[in-house]
Amino acid sequence: MARIFYSMAGEGRGHAARARTLVESLRRDHELWLFASDDAYDFLARSYGQNSPHAEVRLLRIPGLRYHYTRGRLDLWKSLRSGLQYAVREMPRLVRAFRQRIAAERPDLVISDFEPSLPRAARAERVPLVSIDHQHVLAAYDLSILPASLRRYAWLMSLGVRLYYRGQAATIVSSFYTPPLKRGWKHVRQVGPLIRPEVAAACPVSGDYLLSYLRSNTPDAVLETLCTAGMPVKVYGLGERPERGPLRFYPIHEQHFVDDLAGCRAVVCAAGNQLLSEALYLGKPVLAIPESQHHEQLINAHFLQHMGVGRWTLLEQFQPAVLRRFLEQLDEFRERTALLCGRLDGTHEALSILNDVLAQATQGRETVPSASAGG
Repeated sequence: MARIFYSMAGEGRGHAARARTLVESLRRDHELWLFASDDAYDFLARSYGQNSPHAEVRLLRIPGLRYHYTRGRLDLWKSLRSGLQYAVREMPRLVRAFRQRIAAERPDLVISDFEPSLPRAARAERVPLVSIDHQHVLAAYDLSILPASLRRYAWLMSLGVRLYYRGQAATIVSSFYTPPLKRGWKHVRQVGPLIRPEVAAACPVSGDYLLSYLRSNTPDAVLETLCTAGMPVKVYGLGERPERGPLRFYPIHEQHFVDDLAGCRAVVCAAGNQLLSEALYLGKPVLAIPESQHHEQLINAHFLQHMGVGRWTLLEQFQPAVLRRFLEQLDEFRERTALLCGRLDGTHEALSILNDVLAQATQGRETVPSASAGG
């Protein structure tokens, strides 16, 4: 049995969903310490919190970076300022705390999903590090099909990615799209999205409703447009509310959400990598509505449309005509999503890479579950 430290960014649920997918396989044979903040901590606490039956998994809360919003819209500059303050004030203390914990607990491997402090501590304490995230898309992928503005953003953000990670034993990029790697990044391992066990076990059917997942401060105009869908719409992310025409609002419940995702006709949501991936894995066309300032999601949305499995429009420009056009094209999109249904899972490949790194780190001791072990 090896001991693995695993840290992740806390914004949204995508980092935590990736982590949980791997943890469900890793915990069978290994002890895991999970370090998460904000949304990621809350997501994982449902499975590995205080009353969890999984004693082999420990979950600890850490401070983390967050996006900031002004008047309901993503404020990029405020987010960047907050990030700089975090780097100056929080990170040095957190790196010191991680180094002390590494010295005391002596993990065999460190995994990080775009969390900057544990990788620095691992490097200082000479513990093998594996990076597994989506953000390395910004640095490693050939994004030449994108508009120049998004390429400039990717270049700028790639500087941060390079600062976060140096000297890792393996770099794994998990994404639903796999363009060529740039020169100098050929060592990167490209895998598909890490599909949660509940999603992998779901049986997709094409129902008579849309599924929409929205953030809590979504403008009311978005709901007005969803009301024109001409069919029921199940809305997650806004909490329970009274019915509004064809809209039904549901609290977050992982299994209920997966069941509704598997049974919907199509999905209308933001353009986070994890939710887009899970929808495509279940063969669902997607209308992505990223915010104009959320450049990473804009990149995902461009690739979604380039693959022919959905459309996108800016959240601020989401109008009934856009929704109507998307619904008119569903048969066309379904022909392409059918090619991805049940096949878009990189979990086994990611576990195989981790197995190789951990085998070297432990010099032949017990390793992580092999790709043939399932999970």
